[in-house]
Amino acid sequence: MRAAVHDAFGDPTQVLHGGDVPLPEPGAGEVRIRTVLAPIHNHDLWTVRGQYGYKPALPAVGGSEGTGVIDALGEGVTGLQIGQRVSAASVHGSWAEAFIAPARMVIPMPDSIDDNTAAQLIAMPLSALMLLEFLQVKPGQWIVQNAANGAVGKALAMLARARGVHCLNLVRRDEGVAEMQALGIEHTYSTAQAGWLDQVKSALGEGGAAAAVDSVGGKASGELVSLLGEGGTLVSFGSMTGEPMQIGSGDVIFKQATIKGFWGSKVSQDMAPENKRRLVGELLKLAAEGGLSLPVDAVFGLDQVAEAAKASLQPGRNGKVLLRP
Repeated sequence: MRAAVHDAFGDPTQVLHGGDVPLPEPGAGEVRIRTVLAPIHNHDLWTVRGQYGYKPALPAVGGSEGTGVIDALGEGVTGLQIGQRVSAASVHGSWAEAFIAPARMVIPMPDSIDDNTAAQLIAMPLSALMLLEFLQVKPGQWIVQNAANGAVGKALAMLARARGVHCLNLVRRDEGVAEMQALGIEHTYSTAQAGWLDQVKSALGEGGAAAAVDSVGGKASGELVSLLGEGGTLVSFGSMTGEPMQIGSGDVIFKQATIKGFWGSKVSQDMAPENKRRLVGELLKLAAEGGLSLPVDAVFGLDQVAEAAKASLQPGRNGKVLLRP
């Protein structure tokens, strides 16, 4: 079968290429899914670089999420059937004509959810929903997030709104404000504007934010802590700058702030199955009702994977870059 492969770790735009690999066979408790669409996530590109928490054996097929149709069942699989339209995330090798997924990770997709949405519905939106629960915020409270125009950031803003939580969104380009507004996401501020921090503090009011999500690192971490109210929580979700978090001790001490880390894969593994089913059900319902917009910027073939990776790394994208076998 055709797949998007890398034989070495490095720059995704240089090391990724199309190639032929054996068609995988599902083991016990697994299914094989014939891929219709598979997204390119930032963590997929970090994996290709060899700098993520998971490091595959080489040569490796990229990708960790996809939607398609089941075409083979492993021993002992029940509740799923050949020909069923499904999606799966937290898998390996989805940038291919087919990939293997544990049956317990497979989510049947209703006809009311289109392929573009189904292909990216689980990994980032589910991470955003798990993150929202991790923050332990209540309806009417404020959360603040930076890098808000990323996939998780957009999903978090929409999911927070659906739960009655106020979400203030920070973007690093002025154009990002319009991009968020086009998706119906309000309370967005550009950190490229002079005086943005004072504007945000004014919008939050004296109580400040109950929680903040940092996906940038560096001095941005300290800026978020300054926006927290007393007893607030800062959650580190990523580090776009690659810099250590710079946080003033005064804000941490006098606000009695808490600093936590969040890794979706670990949180997902530790989550009780009934809780995960509840969250997935919430996502499916919201997506089917049009309350969760997951736009697509471009679709590429597997043999165009290097070009697709380059497109995925471009700032100002309007949505995800997907691969189609």
